[in-house]
Amino acid sequence: MLNQQPLPPAPGAVRVGDYRLLAKIGEGGMGVVHLAQAGDGSRVALKVLRPHIIGDDEARERLAREVASLRLVTSPWIAEVIDADPWGETPYVATRYVPGLSLHEHVRQEGPVRGDDLRHFAAGLAEAVIAVHRVGVLHRDIKPSNVLLEGRSPVLIDFGLARLAEDPRLTQTGWLLGTPGYLAPEILYGDDATPASDVHSWAATVVFAATGRPPFGTGPAMAIMDRVRRGEHDLSDVPPALLPLVQASLAPDPADRPGTAEVLASLRAPVRDDLTLPYVLAPQDRTGTPTTTPLTTVQPAPRTRPLTGPSVLQPARAPYMQPPAPQQGVPQQPATDDGRPRLVPPDAWRPAPGGLARLQRGSLLLGLFGIVTLGFARAPYAALAVACALALAVRTVSWTTESARQRQHLRGRRRWYDSTLTLASAPWYLVVATGGTIVLLLWSALVAFVVGFAYLMFRGPLVPGLLVMGAVLAVSLWWGPGARRVRLPTRRAVLTATRRAWTGWLAVALVVAAVALCGWSLASGGVVWDPQPGPPWRSGTMLGSLARWL
Repeated sequence: MLNQQPLPPAPGAVRVGDYRLLAKIGEGGMGVVHLAQAGDGSRVALKVLRPHIIGDDEARERLAREVASLRLVTSPWIAEVIDADPWGETPYVATRYVPGLSLHEHVRQEGPVRGDDLRHFAAGLAEAVIAVHRVGVLHRDIKPSNVLLEGRSPVLIDFGLARLAEDPRLTQTGWLLGTPGYLAPEILYGDDATPASDVHSWAATVVFAATGRPPFGTGPAMAIMDRVRRGEHDLSDVPPALLPLVQASLAPDPADRPGTAEVLASLRAPVRDDLTLPYVLAPQDRTGTPTTTPLTTVQPAPRTRPLTGPSVLQPARAPYMQPPAPQQGVPQQPATDDGRPRLVPPDAWRPAPGGLARLQRGSLLLGLFGIVTLGFARAPYAALAVACALALAVRTVSWTTESARQRQHLRGRRRWYDSTLTLASAPWYLVVATGGTIVLLLWSALVAFVVGFAYLMFRGPLVPGLLVMGAVLAVSLWWGPGARRVRLPTRRAVLTATRRAWTGWLAVALVVAAVALCGWSLASGGVVWDPQPGPPWRSGTMLGSLARWL
C-alpha cells in the first residue's frame, strides 16, 4: 500500500465510509473496484459490492464471516483485506492497493514470462494459495486477471469467489461467476470445490504466464468447459522443467493432483539436482524443536477426500501468520510460529528488469530505423528491393502463424499434423500477403518520393536529401496501410531478443554495428544507384526535365 499525504477534498468528491474515491480501476461480478484514499492519506483498492450480492442479512453475515477469515491472511503474495463494512448503506471491502499490471495485461504488453521469472512467479502464486487455504478459505477464481505483478512478484487479488465452504449455495451458483478456462473440472460437474480445485486453477494460470495463451483454448464457453472436463490442454511452450508439475496439476481427477505443499516444494527445489533440499533453509529457530529435511522426490499424492458437511478448511494448528508486506527493496524472510525452519524464497524480491528491457527494445527499434534510413541513402534501388522482399516475408509469416494460432485456440490444443498444415498453407498466405505488401510499398515509396522531390526543388545536397527520404520511407513502412502485419511481428521478435539481459545487449550490439557499417559505407563510398545508371531525375528522364523546368 502506498502512503501519501492526504489530498484536499475535491468539489463533489464521492465518499464511501471513511474513504474518498479517486478513480475506477476495475469491475467484476461482485462489484466495482476504486482507487480510494483513507483519512490518513493511505491508498487502498476499495471494492463497492453490488446490491444483488448482499441483498439480505444472511448474505451480509456470510460476507462478515468471510472478511473475518481473510483478515487472517497477511502474506506478501496476497492483497490483504484492510477494512470492510458489510452492514453499511454501501457495503465495501478495502484491500491493499497494488500498483501493477494484471498478468493478463502484462502478457499482452510484454509477452510471456520466461526463465527464472516464471519459476519465481509460479512459486509466489503457490505461496499465495497456501496462505489462503491456511485460514480455511478457497479462492475459487485464480486466473490471469486476478493476479497483479508487483515488480516481478505475483500478488493474488479479488476474493470474489472465495466464499466460506459452509455456504450451501456455493456449488449451485458460485461457478457461474468464474472463468470456464480456469475452473477445475469437478466444479464444472457440480461437485464441491476442494483445495485441489485451486491447484488446477494455479496450473492453468501458470500455463498462461508461460505461453501467453489459455491452456484450454478459446471459443464458445461450452467447448472450453468440455476440454477442461476431458483434460484436453495445450502445454506446448511450457518449459520442460515445469511441464511434469503442470501436467499433474491439471489432471481431471482431483485425486491425481499434487497438494499445494508438494507444488511449492518442487518449485523451490534447485532445478539441476536430482536429490537435494526443496527449500532454502534459514537459520533454525532456537527453540530446540527437531526438524526433518524432506527430499525433492515427490511421491504420489494421497487421494483427496471430498469435503462433507460444512466444508470449511479446519487448520490443524493455529493459523499460519506471515509478517506484513515488506518495504520496497527490503528482503522478506517469513518465519513460522511452531519452531520449524523458515522458508526463504530465493531472491524473491529483486527488482524487475522492466526498465532495462524497455531501453533495449527502444534501442533495437531505433537501430532498425537507422538501418533503413542509411541503407536507402547508400543504395536507394537496392534498399527498396530488400524492403520489398522483407515486408513480403514478414507479412506472409504473420498471416501463416496467425491462422495456425486461431486453429489451435479454437481446438484448445495442437494436433500432430499442425506443423505440416502450417507449412502447406504458406504458399496460399504468400499470395494473400502480396496484395497488402504492394499497397504498403507503393504508399511508402510515393510518400518518400514526394518528400524527396520537394527537397530537390530547393537544390539541396544529395546525401541529406536521401537521408530524409530514407527516414520517411522507414516511418511509412512502420505506420502505412497494412503495416500492422510488419509492425507486430517485428515487435514480437524484439521482445524475444530482450527476454534476457545478455541476449538483449547482444542484439543491441549487432544492430549498432550494422548502423555503424551503413554509415561508414555511405561516408566512404557515396551513393550507389545500381542497377540504374543514376538517380531518377538524371538528364534525359522525364523527372529530370520536370526538375529543370521547376
